[in-house]
Amino acid sequence: MSSWKRTMILFPRIPSSVRTFASSSGLWSKKARRPCPKITRLTGMRNPIRLKNLNARFLPLYLIGIVGLVLWPPRTEGLVVALPLIGFGAALRGWGAGHLVKNAELTTTGPYAYLRHPLYLGTIMAATGFAIWAGGWRTLIVLALVWPWFAFHYFPRKERNESARLEAAYGDRFMHYRGAVPALWPRLRRFRGDRPDEFSGHWALERYSDNNELGTLLTLSAGVLIFWWRSGLVA
Repeated sequence: MSSWKRTMILFPRIPSSVRTFASSSGLWSKKARRPCPKITRLTGMRNPIRLKNLNARFLPLYLIGIVGLVLWPPRTEGLVVALPLIGFGAALRGWGAGHLVKNAELTTTGPYAYLRHPLYLGTIMAATGFAIWAGGWRTLIVLALVWPWFAFHYFPRKERNESARLEAAYGDRFMHYRGAVPALWPRLRRFRGDRPDEFSGHWALERYSDNNELGTLLTLSAGVLIFWWRSGLVA
């Protein structure tokens, strides 16, 4: 029973105007009595398969990748550079996904205290790792396509849209964060911004799951296994 209803039982002669105000303001509603969900509450892992990645517009890219792996197996010369890049990219993405709270709070903890877009940086690092692993002229072609596309089309569009949304939602708080923390090049000292007490600054598995990072990890792991196999490293 809510504290307001207990008050009404103890003091039944409260004026009707007060009763009307309490009812219209939602003090008696079930929604008002429902506890706010905790972001750190452990839930089941989200289905890692993202249907939007199975869209037909990605089919040509998948076909090109398959044909390329069949006709030109990856080389092993750049493996010592490729694997750390892929691993660090996946780790950076996983670290960020465990802190990111989409559409509920301005995330400034974890890697977000050093750069604003750790997921994008992790992605381009992993992509660069696979390109280096491909070896030879294939590395040059992939990097010549991926880096300009990321730098001049994909990332500027994402940065512009996300910044506009966050500025509209958090105003000066986001502008202060944006001015202090670089987009992709990490700062040396951790950004210390204000954060509501109900949002934990610790990495959380449910955030990792909600951001569907398990699907990304499985995709990168499958890519490493396929490249390893096609490189002739499996006996």
